[in-house]
Amino acid sequence: MYLWGVMYTKEEEAFIKYWEANRLKKKRSLKNFLISTPLGILLVIGIFINFFSGWYKKAAMEANADPSLFLILLIAGIIIVAFIAVFSSYHKWDINENHYKSLLARKNKK
Repeated sequence: MYLWGVMYTKEEEAFIKYWEANRLKKKRSLKNFLISTPLGILLVIGIFINFFSGWYKKAAMEANADPSLFLILLIAGIIIVAFIAVFSSYHKWDINENHYKSLLARKNKK
């Protein structure tokens, strides 16, 4: 298929059309944030399981010595989930943007 005088596959054509129409909407989308959230939640669950399993006795003694530690861990977990969700959604957008720009550069090269 020819698009702008350059040979593209059907997938590349569809991607170019889709990304031209939706690139600004996808940059700041709540949907992208929500799709990326489970990865952060899984990481925090793993951290909590490791922390509360009690395999390291000295850490368990330190945790029991300070009652506000659970609140601190909860806040840190929320921050970790938010960071991973924001980072992965921007990373996904950036990958698509780079692919779009490389396809346009191929058009400009010919």
